[in-house]
Amino acid sequence: MGETMLQDKKIGFIGGGNMAEAIIKGLLAGGVPSSEIAVAEPVAERRGVLWDSYGVNVSGDNQAVVSGCSVLVLSIKPQIAEMVLGEVAATVASDQLLISIMAGVKTATIEALLPAKSRVIRVMPNTPALVMEAASAISAGASASNGDISLARRIFDLIGKTFVLEEKLLDAVTGLSGSGPAYVYTFIEALSDAGVKNGLPRDIATALAAQTVYGSARMILETREHPAILREKVTSPGGTTIAGLSALEQHGFRSAIISAVDAATLRSKELGNK
Repeated sequence: MGETMLQDKKIGFIGGGNMAEAIIKGLLAGGVPSSEIAVAEPVAERRGVLWDSYGVNVSGDNQAVVSGCSVLVLSIKPQIAEMVLGEVAATVASDQLLISIMAGVKTATIEALLPAKSRVIRVMPNTPALVMEAASAISAGASASNGDISLARRIFDLIGKTFVLEEKLLDAVTGLSGSGPAYVYTFIEALSDAGVKNGLPRDIATALAAQTVYGSARMILETREHPAILREKVTSPGGTTIAGLSALEQHGFRSAIISAVDAATLRSKELGNK
């Protein structure tokens, strides 16, 4: 039933950047024909890349894409949201679903720029969408239905895992999973540096670090056990792991991560209020 929900919809993208491309890849993998996907993208070179790579319909005309699609993904920069939505508002119909992946832009802000009762869903994905491993949080606007949420989930399940939350929690999502890949990359880089410091070749150290993070994450997702329990299973009395964990505690590892998420969450709130 999920595939039918998508295959009988024409899906348009306003903006053809990296995140839009990741969603397009997921839609195609999920069985949506390229003929049912349209992208409005102002840069001709980028339009060429999307056409050559995926065979989707491309246009430089936002209104043409809006008028021809039942689902619209707003994948533009937040700074130009007011301008673009003002341009296409008169073309938006009551039976269209708009899915925004614009960071920090509230559904109420989008709704205020569109006709009354417009159906808006807000999604906060993250960059691992580019390898089909996104963590995406989904929130409904004032006029969106349960069916709209289900449709949005169906789309974003194709590029990773989805979680439905109240919109007031999306700033915390931004601070955790939105900015989280940067924290993880920094951790992997530090693990690799430590390996090099202790004699490992750089390529081996980085590969070991990345695979360790990847495997550990899969352990949590697949066993559904609490991270503390899994950590306990690799921590032998008087062994190497407890020595390393003790050093992490001495240097405030946990509090540094919590502070990073706090800072990014606060910044998301600040940006959303501008």
